[in-house]
Amino acid sequence: MDWILDERTECWSVLTTLTMREYLELVRDAHANQGGISGQRDVLKTTTAKRIRERMVNDIRAGALLPPVVIGAVVDDSSFEKLPKKNAKSVRDFLPPDGRSLSIIDGMQRTGAMMEAIDADVSVKDRKIRVEFWLAQSVRAMIYRMLVLNTGQVPWSLGRQLSVVFEPLLKEVQANVPTLDKVFTPNSPGRRRGPAQYSSDVLVELYLAFSLRKTATEAKEALSEEFSRLDFVENVSEKNFQKHFYSALRLMTELDIAFSRFEAAKGQRQGRQIFDSQPARIGFMAAIAQHALGRPGLDRRPKDRNSRMAEVVEDGKKLVSKLNSLAPEKVGKFLALEVLSEVLQKRVGQVGRFERGVFFDAFKVLIEERFQLADMEPGWRAS
Repeated sequence: MDWILDERTECWSVLTTLTMREYLELVRDAHANQGGISGQRDVLKTTTAKRIRERMVNDIRAGALLPPVVIGAVVDDSSFEKLPKKNAKSVRDFLPPDGRSLSIIDGMQRTGAMMEAIDADVSVKDRKIRVEFWLAQSVRAMIYRMLVLNTGQVPWSLGRQLSVVFEPLLKEVQANVPTLDKVFTPNSPGRRRGPAQYSSDVLVELYLAFSLRKTATEAKEALSEEFSRLDFVENVSEKNFQKHFYSALRLMTELDIAFSRFEAAKGQRQGRQIFDSQPARIGFMAAIAQHALGRPGLDRRPKDRNSRMAEVVEDGKKLVSKLNSLAPEKVGKFLALEVLSEVLQKRVGQVGRFERGVFFDAFKVLIEERFQLADMEPGWRAS
């Protein structure tokens, strides 16, 4: 095994060889609960792609050596400190015991071709292949490495790329945001019935919104997507980015809990319903991101980001503390939900975009006023 430290991302790169059987067993273990290789591109189905795939299968059966497949793994701090394990006899000696923490970040098509080749000729399973492992302490480093690695390949949406490192990202979110009550996943579905309860898809989209610093997380035009990709890479390359995201998400959950203390009469808007809405959640995260990190294309220096983020968190916590000390009906008065209802009743073509804009502008006002508004009416009327 060949060990090299990537000093830029603080990851260990380990290049080794495995038999196809060993590799596929490792992959199947890693994604058994997802029923396949989670988050990766489907097998390409164009005529040209099918021909290339058939050629790859035939080449494997003929003894061709494929380029290395790349697998990412997030390991805990104590395990990372023991690296490199140059005397390891097996890759399992340095990989996390939980196989679901692994992510195939480059090599989906090759993996599929290997499976087909073995189905056609079982003797292929003992052929050797090269596998590169990237071992990181933080999912941030893994995401950065993945985005840089896949530059120039068949384009992925940012959401699809994030889904590849979904499991470790979700684990880090839960570990760093203790105010989260429940996180619903495809394997553990559920419905939001209280504050601080969100689906895993919601959290991935909030991660995108925070990094892109805008409410439109699904860029339709190719040029916009390329700029988004560059912004994303720039942000996750910043060492404290992940910490800032967790701070913003934690503040959102605390406000969600505080707002939920107000329970109106049946048929009226409840306090909890603000963050029931994904447009509100995206608007909040994007507003904090723009304030702390800077507008897209106008990045603040790390020192400014840190100080602005610290100020937002401090101001936000003061509001949370204030709301938690008030009687529930006074929380309702602060929320000014009747004004919000009137604003949201406007007839527009693209309702989702309109609502994200309303909440983004409202939370932007709240942040600029250092969370010291008498009530939310100025925010709701800002659009």
